[in-house]
Amino acid sequence: MLDIQRLASASVCSVLAGRNLSVVLQAVWQKNAKLAPQQRAAIQDISYGTLRYLGQLQGVLDQLLDKPLRDKALRCLLLVGLYQLQYSKAASHAIVDNAVKTAIAIKQAHAKGLVNAVLRNFMRRKESLLQALEGNEEASYSHPQWWIDKLKMQYPEHWQSILAVNNQHPPMTLRINRNLSSVDAYLNQLKANEISARALGNSAVKLDHPVSVDKLPGFSDGVVSVQDAGAQYAATLLDVKDGMRVLDACSAPGGKTAHILELAKVNLTALDSDSERLQKVSQNLKRLNFTANLITGDAADTSKWWDGRLFDRILADVPCSASGVVRRHPDIKWLRRAQDILQFAEQQQKILDALWRCLAIGGKLLYVTCSVFEKENGSQMAAFLERHQDAQRLPLTGIDTLEGQLIPNEMHDGFYYALLAKG
Repeated sequence: MLDIQRLASASVCSVLAGRNLSVVLQAVWQKNAKLAPQQRAAIQDISYGTLRYLGQLQGVLDQLLDKPLRDKALRCLLLVGLYQLQYSKAASHAIVDNAVKTAIAIKQAHAKGLVNAVLRNFMRRKESLLQALEGNEEASYSHPQWWIDKLKMQYPEHWQSILAVNNQHPPMTLRINRNLSSVDAYLNQLKANEISARALGNSAVKLDHPVSVDKLPGFSDGVVSVQDAGAQYAATLLDVKDGMRVLDACSAPGGKTAHILELAKVNLTALDSDSERLQKVSQNLKRLNFTANLITGDAADTSKWWDGRLFDRILADVPCSASGVVRRHPDIKWLRRAQDILQFAEQQQKILDALWRCLAIGGKLLYVTCSVFEKENGSQMAAFLERHQDAQRLPLTGIDTLEGQLIPNEMHDGFYYALLAKG
């Protein structure tokens, strides 16, 4: 547990210093190649969990300290220890003992008494400490206050449920390739492999408990892919038909790209600004035995990659705050700043205006974000329709949204959809 606590607390520190958790953990795996799979899983679980409940844990820690703790490494170690004591199944004495040893390992031997006292004090006073946080929204909901305030204003009836869902573990949802199987047939395959699941629609299956993809029957043969149920609406809403020219403008990692190709035989261009992420699109398509024209380029600057031939359909799954997928990426809550939303909105506007020129008359563009913030969604779309008199917003069939907003719940993440026709 010593290495686990040390590496988990270091990972949390890196995120609080501004780094993406996925990138941080990838670096940890590369630097510590001898870690067993169980150790990696534990480090990942503790890192994600600490960030998921960071607001609460910081509120507790501040009560337990007589004065602010300036050493960031020590503070992160205590946060990790508190998370383990509150949420893990490990023995309390082992958690405290290893935290003291970890303090020594990270050259904080002078603070081992503090580590021991803080964690043991939490064990004794847990109920009263947690009760004292009830009036502190940032601690109670484990989100930054600006984020809570924004949701309150935009979703007066839903803000609390959104925050609660954000702190849950995400579901593992599959998309069935209906060219190769059906939901009912695949459910039978899962049952034969002792994997319990249920149908969410014509193509979606939700597992009762996540499993590694190598345990999914037919995964390597392209029968099934991992994709959130909310994300699966994109390809269906785009309304693709055989023979169409289709652009997936921000395609990585390729889930929606592959889904489009499952639905129709189209001439598809997959664009992304990140060449490394575009490799993931290539890998996804190879597993599913599909081909597409892969291009590295900026969707907002068509002069560098577009040949001038118009597209019948464009999927614009634009960069955004990712505020609708927080339960999958709890670090986002603490990495984002209120001013970031405006910057994303400006980038989205440039992409939308650029892509609109690439769409044929009579064609359709689907605007998608995985955000719940109005500035990136409804306000963005209203401004676009004012700028482009040749754009008409179409109804979303087969999907229940709040004016295009899919609110995150236990079945799916949060997405925004707007379908536009060019007249």
